[in-house]
Amino acid sequence: MRSPAEEEIQLRTRDGQLLPFEPSRWSARANEDERALLADIEGPVLDVGCGPGRLVAHLLMNGITAMGVDPAPGAVALARERGAPVLQRAVWERLPGEGRWGTVLLFDGNVGIGGDPVVLLRRCAALLGARGRVLVELDAPGTVSRHVEVRIERGEAYTPWFPWATLSVGDAAAVAARAGLEVTGVCHTAGPERSRRWFGLFGGPGGCMQRCDLRPALTAWPALAVERARSPVVAG
Repeated sequence: MRSPAEEEIQLRTRDGQLLPFEPSRWSARANEDERALLADIEGPVLDVGCGPGRLVAHLLMNGITAMGVDPAPGAVALARERGAPVLQRAVWERLPGEGRWGTVLLFDGNVGIGGDPVVLLRRCAALLGARGRVLVELDAPGTVSRHVEVRIERGEAYTPWFPWATLSVGDAAAVAARAGLEVTGVCHTAGPERSRRWFGLFGGPGGCMQRCDLRPALTAWPALAVERARSPVVAG
């Protein structure tokens, strides 16, 4: 029998579906793909839902000013142990530097925070400076964007239900427009299609999206040509 510490952590919807959730990555250091993706972003950087501050710590080590926000006291404590400056605060609360951040990060499904990506992206847009952008991890093309209630489960223990959302590549442009933003680039990690991670860069008017491999696309993102996404967001 597994001990509680060995039980797999899962993210489950009310209808019983398991959503993608990788707690091992949540607590690990930034991996090779993430390091490549973050190499050329503009600072200062705010990591929303930063958890133990792994991305913040990486950015600081590479000379990029960064800070994280997360409402979970345990995550904030872990982040501070690794030297990452993190506030125990929700993104909806007043934050330092509002209107001056160069990049806001929404990694590891955090575009689902609050259950409405439009509302969250509007909030992130308000945090940005004039040339700022939001870097968002997305679900793969062909998946369905959803508004759901979920809980985190570990063995027989679980959290209360809370609102969550997913946002697919195909719905990114429509959601961005409703938030007053545009998708200026879309990239994915290398490797087999089923294991790829997808990322979108959301900024001010003047861009669209093109699929491309992560590494060669990094420096080209601001100039990418655009192909509008036409599929609507589907509520779960």
